[in-house]
Amino acid sequence: MRRAPAILLLAPCLAAAQPCAPGPGSAQLDSSRYTVALRTAPDPVAVGKHFALELAVCPKSGAKPPENVRVDAHMPEHRHGMNYTAEVIPGPGGTYRAQGLMFHMPGHWEILLDLRSGGETDRLVRSMSIE
Repeated sequence: MRRAPAILLLAPCLAAAQPCAPGPGSAQLDSSRYTVALRTAPDPVAVGKHFALELAVCPKSGAKPPENVRVDAHMPEHRHGMNYTAEVIPGPGGTYRAQGLMFHMPGHWEILLDLRSGGETDRLVRSMSIE
């Protein structure tokens, strides 16, 4: 029996009303219109090494899928962001891969997910401590 690729472990949406269920090693974030399961690859993230985020974005009841997904990160205490811009690649069934991220120093980081639809943006935040 073949195992599903890692991105499928995020349980992408089967229907707009179904919430995303986080798989092993993933986290769940919620806004008023979306549930997102995300996982870093590799896990754990290391300082000075590129990493990616695997996302499954599920619209909640009545919400449309996002027209645009943007990923960034910053260090709130230092008031600066990453030195790199993430490339977000859409996949099947509401999945996305954000690649090219790198935390250039240790400390408290926040990953920022902006989901844009219908002229509105939902911002979801995932906090991470990097050593």
